[in-house]
Amino acid sequence: MSRRDQIQMTPDEVRRFIDSKKTITIVSNGPGGFPHPMPMWFARDPDDSIRMATYRTSQKIKNIQRDPRVSLLCETGIEYQELRGVVLYGRAQLIDDFELACDTLLRAGGRGEGLPRDEAAAKTVMDAMRKNAEKRFVIRVAPERVVSWDHSKLGGAY
Repeated sequence: MSRRDQIQMTPDEVRRFIDSKKTITIVSNGPGGFPHPMPMWFARDPDDSIRMATYRTSQKIKNIQRDPRVSLLCETGIEYQELRGVVLYGRAQLIDDFELACDTLLRAGGRGEGLPRDEAAAKTVMDAMRKNAEKRFVIRVAPERVVSWDHSKLGGAY
């Protein structure tokens, strides 16, 4: 068995790893051809597509309009035996849908914390989120290729 095969995550491990993260790095192709990496909050859908919401005039949007090919990266670890990560490759779809933007912002921003329990505070957060959603596109990426690694599977071997 190759080293690559030994450290590759299963599809369920990939899902659990992605779901454990709040931030994913989207890498689009910049105007000069150089990669344009940006950290984003995100939500994973049941079909494993990833959604993010970003300002309509952002450089990411301009890049995706020109070339929809992107990669998404989640990673962690300091020491070699701790290194774990996932890269998703796909074509970004830009969606202009207010309700979907609201849902994306709520799911992405609420990862870990959720809405405040106090009803008035929750309403304040929801109102601000809805106002914010008016200015955003949803970026949706359905993975076409997945690359993963989990060096802890090597049992401390290098």
